[in-house]
Amino acid sequence: MTAHDTAGNVGTAARPRRAASTGGRFLAVRTALTAWLGRPLASFHLVLAVFALLTALGLVMVLSASSVASLKTGAGLYTVFKKQLLYVLIGAVLFWLGLRVPLERIRALSPAALAISVLLLMAVLTPLGTTLNGTQSWFRLGPFSFQPVEVCKLALALWGAHVLVLKRAVLHRYRHLLVPVVPMALLMFALVMLQPDLGGTITLGVVLIALLWFAGAPLRLFGALALGGLAGVALLAVGTDYRLARVLSFLSPEEDLAGSSYQALQAKLALADGGLFGRGLGQGPSKSGYLPNVHNDFIFALIGDELGFLGCVLVLGLFAMLAVVGMRIATRNIDPWIRMVAATLTVWLVAQAAINIGYVVGMLPVTGITLPLISSGGTSVVVTMLVFGILANCARNEPEAVSALRSQGPGRFGKIMKLTAPQPYKPPKKRKPARPTTPPRGTAQRRSTPQAEPRKRAPERQGYPRAGGAALARQKTSRGTPRNSKGGRR
Repeated sequence: MTAHDTAGNVGTAARPRRAASTGGRFLAVRTALTAWLGRPLASFHLVLAVFALLTALGLVMVLSASSVASLKTGAGLYTVFKKQLLYVLIGAVLFWLGLRVPLERIRALSPAALAISVLLLMAVLTPLGTTLNGTQSWFRLGPFSFQPVEVCKLALALWGAHVLVLKRAVLHRYRHLLVPVVPMALLMFALVMLQPDLGGTITLGVVLIALLWFAGAPLRLFGALALGGLAGVALLAVGTDYRLARVLSFLSPEEDLAGSSYQALQAKLALADGGLFGRGLGQGPSKSGYLPNVHNDFIFALIGDELGFLGCVLVLGLFAMLAVVGMRIATRNIDPWIRMVAATLTVWLVAQAAINIGYVVGMLPVTGITLPLISSGGTSVVVTMLVFGILANCARNEPEAVSALRSQGPGRFGKIMKLTAPQPYKPPKKRKPARPTTPPRGTAQRRSTPQAEPRKRAPERQGYPRAGGAALARQKTSRGTPRNSKGGRR
C-alpha cells in the first residue's frame, strides 16, 4: 500500500467521525435547549428578553431616525429622543404595575377600564380633543399628547375575555356569543371612525376577531365580520382625500411617483440600499428628508437602510418569538380568562407589527399603524409596555411557575421588582342541584315525568252538582248514605 492510499483511507475514515461529532453537538444543543424550555419560568424569562430587546432597539433607532428632524426644529439634536425616553420611563412603571398587580384584580377592574375608555373616545370628539394629521383623536397637555384609542384596545381585550369566560357554558347560542361584546365593539368602531382613524379601527377589529376566535365562534361568523370590516375600511378610505390617494397609489404606484406614491417608493429604496449588512448605524441617508415620518410609521425602512437585511431579520425574529411565547403562555395556563387574554394580546401585537411591516415593504396600503416598541409614539409605547407587563404576569401564573415561585421564592429578579408569589388557580365551584324535599309519611309521592299530562277531571255523578268539598258533604248527609247494587252500604 502506497502513502497516497494510506492518506486516502485515513481521510475516508475521518469524515464519518467528523459528521458524528457534528451530529453529537447538534443533539447536545437540542437537548440543552429542550431542558431549558422545560423549566418552570422559561416563558417568563423569554417575555422579559423579547421586551428588553425590542425596547433597546426602539430607543436606538428612534435616536438615529429623529436626529435630523430634531435638528431642523432648532430645539436640539435629541428633542424627539428625550421625549421618547420619558415615555419609555412612564411605560416601565406601567410594566411593573402590570407585572405586580394580581390578575384577579386586573380582571375585576376591566369593566371600569372599558367605561372610562369609551368616555374618553366620546370626549376626544368634543372641543377637548385636538386635530393632528387630519384626525381628531388626540388630547394635548402641553408638550405631551395622548391617544385614547390605544387604551381602548387593551380595555376591550380584558373586558371581552371576562364576559366571554363568564358565558362560556352558553356560547353555542349566538345571542350569548355576540351580546354584549360585539355591540360594545361596534360602538367603539363608530366613535373611532368619527375621528376618523383608520389604523385604530383596524387594530380594534383585530382584538375583536381574536376574542371571538379563541372563544370558539363558528367560521361563518368571521365571514360576516370580514365583509363588515372591509366595508368600514372602504368607507374610511374614501371619506378623506389623503387616504383615498394612499389606496390609489397602492393599486397603481407608478402613476404618481412624486406625489402620493413618494413615501412608499422611498421606503422600498431604503430597504434596497441597505443590502445585507446596511450602511451602518446613523449613516442612513433616508432620514435626511428623503423619507417622511421615518421615526414614526416607516422606522422599519430605516432599520433596513442602516442595519441591512440582518437587522430586518432580527426584528422579524423578535416578533416571531413573541408569537410563540405568547401562545405558549396561553396553552400552559389553566385559568380560561388568562388563556384568552394572553392569546388575544399576543395576536394584537404581532398583527400590528405585521401590518406595519407589510405596508413598508409594499404589500399593504399605508394605514399609519406604528411598529410596537420601536416606532416613536407616546401612547403606543406606554400601552404596549403595559401589555408586556400583563403578558409577563400571565407567564408567572402558569401552574409549574406558581409551584416553583411558592416553593423556591421569588428569585433575584422578583426580589428586585418586589414581586409576590401568585396564588394557585382555584376553579369555580359548581353549584349542586337542590335535593327534593321528602314528602310526609303516609303520603304518596308523585312521580315526576318530563311532560306530565294534564290531570283529567272526574266525571260528575248524576244528581250531584259541581260544588266544593263542604257543599258535597252536606248533600250526601241530606240524601242519606249511598248504597251499592246489593243493598249494602258502600
